[in-house]
Amino acid sequence: MRIVILGSGGFISGVVQEKLEKLNVSILPISRKQLDLTKKNSFKKLLKKIKRNDRVFFVAAEAPVKNERMLINNLLISENICKVIKKITPAHLLYLSSDAVYADSSDLLSENSCAEPSSIHGIMHYAREIMLKNIYKGKMCIVRPTLVYGKNDPHNGYGPNRFIKLAKKGKNITLFGKGEELRDHIWVHDVADIIIKLILFKKNGIFNLVTGKVISFKKIATEIVKKSNEKFKKEKSIKILYRKRTGPMPHRGWRAFKQSYFKKVLPNFRFKSFDEVLPKLI
Repeated sequence: MRIVILGSGGFISGVVQEKLEKLNVSILPISRKQLDLTKKNSFKKLLKKIKRNDRVFFVAAEAPVKNERMLINNLLISENICKVIKKITPAHLLYLSSDAVYADSSDLLSENSCAEPSSIHGIMHYAREIMLKNIYKGKMCIVRPTLVYGKNDPHNGYGPNRFIKLAKKGKNITLFGKGEELRDHIWVHDVADIIIKLILFKKNGIFNLVTGKVISFKKIATEIVKKSNEKFKKEKSIKILYRKRTGPMPHRGWRAFKQSYFKKVLPNFRFKSFDEVLPKLI
């Protein structure tokens, strides 16, 4: 058995690779530097690398998608991968998607919720899911993680990752409004552990990678400030500042999930809470 990582060296794929190496699993990491899958004939080079008994982890992407050019590039990546798996059907395929494929809802979201993306990023992922479903005839798994946080996140997105970077520099944390939005956050190591289990057990289907619990940005910032001030003991304590909103609250302030399919497949998996993970990050 060999696991091919298409898009190695990224925030999530890097942790997956590190864990697979510790498990002594045979892997073939392929990064963008090694093979740029946005190039027209890149599928020919990839075709020489992938074998039928391989398990493929498809994570390669330009993300988060912010404009039409990035959208097109991501579809080109998917097109080249589809050309390869059409000719060589690997033993298993796992695609890393996003919870951005779901529309906002006042109800708890689940895998049965309507996929109706409103952002270019969500449109990209849903389009790639459909492309893969139309081509790949083997065992395929699609994972849709919610907000992922952890060390080495390159995006500096609003939330734990940005707040911790600011705190480490001794800078204040600025929240929009009162920081009252409630969102589900999942640690990158939990995401990686789940992905590895799904690949090793060759699971089929769509799985939301969510903790099932929501936490406000204010609570996250408060805990980070508290722990940072205790650890670094700077002369000037880090504070939380508030900025008046200029637009509507994202996701109407609430985006929560219920665990359904995931719990049936991995019933004994226990997610780490933000309070447990924070000391490691600080």
